[in-house]
Amino acid sequence: MTVLMPNGHDDGSLTTAQTKAGEVEAAGFTPNVQKIVQPAAADAPAVERYVVRVGMWTFKQRAKADKVVKELKAFDLRARTDYLGDDGLETTGPWRIRVLMVDPKVFRGSFKTSVGQTIAKRETTSSMSKLTGAIAGVNGGFFNIHTVKEIKGDPMGISVVGGRLLSEAVPGRSGLVVNGRKIRITELKSTVTATSSDGTRAEVQGVNRAPAADELVLYTEEFGTKTAADGGTEVVLNAQGRVIATRRAGGAVPHGASVLHGNGVMADWLLEHAAESATVRLDTKVVDLRTRRTVPLTPETYVMGGGVGLVNNGRIRITALADGQASVNMMLRRHPRTMAGITKSGGLILATVDGRVPGVTVGASMVEAAQLMRWLGAKQAINLDGGGSSAMVVGHKVVNQPSDGAERPVGDGLFITP
Repeated sequence: MTVLMPNGHDDGSLTTAQTKAGEVEAAGFTPNVQKIVQPAAADAPAVERYVVRVGMWTFKQRAKADKVVKELKAFDLRARTDYLGDDGLETTGPWRIRVLMVDPKVFRGSFKTSVGQTIAKRETTSSMSKLTGAIAGVNGGFFNIHTVKEIKGDPMGISVVGGRLLSEAVPGRSGLVVNGRKIRITELKSTVTATSSDGTRAEVQGVNRAPAADELVLYTEEFGTKTAADGGTEVVLNAQGRVIATRRAGGAVPHGASVLHGNGVMADWLLEHAAESATVRLDTKVVDLRTRRTVPLTPETYVMGGGVGLVNNGRIRITALADGQASVNMMLRRHPRTMAGITKSGGLILATVDGRVPGVTVGASMVEAAQLMRWLGAKQAINLDGGGSSAMVVGHKVVNQPSDGAERPVGDGLFITP
């Protein structure tokens, strides 16, 4: 059983762990301070961390551990029952893994990504598979669980579907770029610039997401819900970029149109430079940061953001810091995982590792995920969303075992189509 630190995390510094252990001891329990090491990543050093544990029981004795968790709660000490197989220390498993490989020499279909019917709403991988008419597929990248409930399907990174930018990139984060049967992994950035007919320009900071203060955000008709009613100003643009309406923020995106939303200083910019009958040109650019070339946004172009780069040029290279995942929980602890990889010949490898089922399958750490993809022959590989989101579908049916006990709705997915 693991005692949680003041910030709610499992681990902390030695001083923090020792202080917490003192509180546990004062409550009449026997603590054990254990050192763990967060593995080094390509862009982050190894880090020593410490956890506080109380007791040890077999899996069949879990009820006893749960009872101690409740007893500690009476002393304002938060804890959770923890399975040691999740710790990320050396193990022989067991693992339950599903692997799907596409041979580019014989494959005549194409690859596509999907956000489902709308950006705002999450959908299951199997539902998106039916929508795209896919042969098979997996869940996609992370989605925003910290935004307002109406738009929790918002991808945490870039999304391009059929050449249309539906979510902006996190600059430098790894992603998948698809064009027909060709697919590659790289780091990306995106820009959207609004140019008014009076010649003034403004950067559009976000696409189909909740706006922050003084931001200009673009909403496309794929958004699927009302825009933020935050007191800002919006202009509705027709397909030619002409302003057909100016309104108070908080409305639907009309079919065949888009909406520019501004608050604070950007609301003032819209009122001054995007009055009705004016035009606003939107220039969208996606750049491959490895080649420094612009990605052509054609109807066959699909781009999906991932979680963490795992393999680069055939070598394990985990970009945990750049991808916002440099933590014990994400790097060392074992979770269900979904990964995508590209072979030397351009073939696609999709893999899921089920987890959180003690004695059946333990999941994988980030390092184990990278090792698996390299062993499968990936020259490039990326980690996608995992945990309860991990799902592989074949013929629209889930073939792995999602750890939630049922398929979780997610933000987007990667699919193989005929």
